[in-house]
Amino acid sequence: MSATRSAPVFAINHMVTPNLRPQAFFQLARSLDLQDVEIRNDLSGNAITDGTPAAEIRAQAAEVGVKIATINALQRFNEWTPEREQEAITLADYAREAGAAALVLVPVNDGTGQKDGERQANLRVALKALLPILDERGLKGFVEPLGFEICSLRSKREAVEAIKDVNGQGTFRVVHDTFHHHLAGEPALFPEWTGLVHISGVTDAAVSVSDMRDSHRVLVDAQDRLGNVAQIRALLDAGYTGLFSFEPFAEEVQALEKPAAALSESIALIRHHLA
Repeated sequence: MSATRSAPVFAINHMVTPNLRPQAFFQLARSLDLQDVEIRNDLSGNAITDGTPAAEIRAQAAEVGVKIATINALQRFNEWTPEREQEAITLADYAREAGAAALVLVPVNDGTGQKDGERQANLRVALKALLPILDERGLKGFVEPLGFEICSLRSKREAVEAIKDVNGQGTFRVVHDTFHHHLAGEPALFPEWTGLVHISGVTDAAVSVSDMRDSHRVLVDAQDRLGNVAQIRALLDAGYTGLFSFEPFAEEVQALEKPAAALSESIALIRHHLA
């Protein structure tokens, strides 16, 4: 490890083990000596969708000794409507009461809103509207560009430019997702604008980059095709000191009987290659 490079700080996203109840998920993090977690609002039958009060989530996290880094996510955030505004307020209220530090903001990902001019304007409208909602509740907003060709926000550069244009530097940051960074093919990293890094690997040798989907996303191992270690090293060397949060979506990961062992192995592999 270089003299100036800090060690990576790992976290886990509830998507690693979506069937675990929140307290068991928090305990999984602590068993790995991790102090930070991301909870989600899209896990059927689990908090937040099952109506678990935010205060209960906050108490469980405190009891186990973990911090809630984010709630993931406000979907279609850059398609701003009265319904989206109400959704954002409800989710932001929950995040504040649960003790979360930030909301992840995920763009429209269905092939609409992609036109040049339209997508940049939509992004600025949404960020401007979100600014007071987040600020009043003491929350950060983490904008997550997606690398999929049908996404309305693929570029971190466009996200950063929009944040500057709405004077949102104190509130907004971008998510660097190693999977989406690889798919988008945007070489720039923007470490000083990065609030969170999501990590996952792809090991399927048969799938082309343009055909990679969430279902291909596994834990980072020696067969990783996305260059996770290189991305992590570059971010650390550029001064990024935030979290690296595991976010695999593959069913084979979510069905693991011993997720702690698999996560521990992946963490050890990354640390070994960075050393």
